[in-house]
Amino acid sequence: MSIALNRGISRPRHLSLTILASLMPLAALAAEPVALEQQVITATQTSHSELSAPASVSVVTREELEQRPVYNLADAVKYLPGVHLNPSSTYGRQEIKLRGMDSDYTLLLVNGRRINSRDALSSNYANDFDLSSIPMAAIERIEVIRGPMSSLYGADALGGVVNVILRQPTEETKAGIAYTYEHPTEGESGDSHKASGYVSGSLIENKLLGNLILETTDQAAWLSEQTVNPNTDAAEQRQATSAYGSLSWLLDERQTVDLDITHRKDDREAEWNNFGAVVQNIQEMERWSFGLGHTGNWDGFNTRVRYYYENVELMDDSQIMTNLRGMKGDIEQKNHTVDGQVTAFLGNHLLTLGSELRRTELAHNQNLGSETEVDQKAVYLQDEFSIGDLDVTLGGRLDDHDSFGSEFSPRAYGVYNLTDNWVIKGGVGRSFKAPSIYQSDETYGVLACRGMCTLVGNPNLKPETATSYEIGTLYQNERVEAGIMLFNNDIDDMIITDTWRVGYRPAVMTYSNVSKARVQGYELQGRYNLSDTMGLRANYTYSDAEDRDTDEQLRNSPQHVANIGFDWQAMPDLGLNLDYQYTGSQLLYVSAAQPNVESGAFHQLNLGARYQATRELSLKAGMNNLTNEKRDDVAQSVDNILMGRTVFVGFSYDI
Repeated sequence: MSIALNRGISRPRHLSLTILASLMPLAALAAEPVALEQQVITATQTSHSELSAPASVSVVTREELEQRPVYNLADAVKYLPGVHLNPSSTYGRQEIKLRGMDSDYTLLLVNGRRINSRDALSSNYANDFDLSSIPMAAIERIEVIRGPMSSLYGADALGGVVNVILRQPTEETKAGIAYTYEHPTEGESGDSHKASGYVSGSLIENKLLGNLILETTDQAAWLSEQTVNPNTDAAEQRQATSAYGSLSWLLDERQTVDLDITHRKDDREAEWNNFGAVVQNIQEMERWSFGLGHTGNWDGFNTRVRYYYENVELMDDSQIMTNLRGMKGDIEQKNHTVDGQVTAFLGNHLLTLGSELRRTELAHNQNLGSETEVDQKAVYLQDEFSIGDLDVTLGGRLDDHDSFGSEFSPRAYGVYNLTDNWVIKGGVGRSFKAPSIYQSDETYGVLACRGMCTLVGNPNLKPETATSYEIGTLYQNERVEAGIMLFNNDIDDMIITDTWRVGYRPAVMTYSNVSKARVQGYELQGRYNLSDTMGLRANYTYSDAEDRDTDEQLRNSPQHVANIGFDWQAMPDLGLNLDYQYTGSQLLYVSAAQPNVESGAFHQLNLGARYQATRELSLKAGMNNLTNEKRDDVAQSVDNILMGRTVFVGFSYDI
């Protein structure tokens, strides 16, 4: 619960996706024109509308998730402004990049709690285990904050934050099941099955609420003639099962105790091309998480205290690894977090004071001399107040890291209300990212160069720091949204990895603080409801990501990404949606002789339909990559294969 906020701080007087009236309303889409008002909490940990929030914010709702075949978090956010996914990375894995910055700079939260298993991985061939760890059936909404948020959340939030808000137990008894099937129309195999079920209700009336959500995904490996070796997989086989349960104990009208437990089993297997040879990659991850928290809504202030535990076990029996190490990988990562927060008014100021203690424990049978522990402590303070029509947010966070000392992350942001529907907003912030265990521990080595070299940690690394600016204007009413946001991020001491190049092919490489980077650009976004039954939305992001030391563009970072969507409620029970996504050219690493090669632009067109057959039964069907688009020869040469045309069908039945 959050306390009522004063004008300009919490009153939800503005709506959501933002945009300037003078711009042609561009933007992504929904199954039908929806109400614009959305409340967000990630930007300040207090309640705001998307328009009034002191940040660039986008929200994906439960309704939007149910419209498409969404298998993981990356699928759910790929049409948002400022978001870039490489949809054809190794084995089909996807990572979320915000505003042209690497995925390592995107902080992933679940109910405001950090999710992290990166240190448990034994290779550097893309990581979406964290993105796939969240059962999609358990998600109520997703909040994406573009821009630095270290003043609240600490390290890793240089690019922004993705906060997943899970479904809460309901007083009313509810239950349902859902199923989706997807089939590629070319290549071999690749069929996907996804099923889920949930139940929610009151265990003790007006006192104890609970829910249980189960989900399973079975995705067969997909073979394509586009791969360098036709006997290898373009997308890996995945089998995953999840169980999520939560309890809410209403102690009284002011206090609530919340408990949640999640279990996820994620098994993956792929036949991979390694310089012409077929090698097997097997990874099996099991994750447990446990959260316990108390919230209080008192006279004039709110409190929150909680503990979160995450246990990740990874078995890596990949052939490259076992051949090099002589044994399969057995890794365990434990994350403990205790945090507390008080939010209160002091005159016309809404103050948020919080602290956090986080410990990471890592045991790795192939790396590290023994189990490693890393402790981080933090305290933060935020002040929200108004000066006339100007809403101001000032904040700062002091982090103390076991290995890298203290870092202070300040932030200042202003929202000027031209009218109730039109704002100018902007701010400046400083963020940091501490080196991870695998980057900083010299006994930790991950495989690279397709198994031909090893990357080892560098204990002399310094944290990366970034200074970021943004300014823009946003407009929205019941029919129109329009906006533009300009951004600039300057990164110092950027951590880079050695790469093979002509005359430089060592067997052991490391990480170093040698680069400065600048990412600058702008975002356009909008929505226009043509009628009560038809809506148009779109967004465009230009990001210029440059290594300041070499004046070269950063790899895997397209300058241009655009989305256009059309929604049509053709009949009271039938909704149609059409999505188009354009991804501009980008640099790829091909070989030591060709470290930076431009891969051309590509596009995707997706079509979906949803039919409400009865009050309880909903049916959906559609096609992804309608035109069967393929990436160019450069991308295919490194097995960056775009999934071809697929068809999907599904249903949901709610009681």
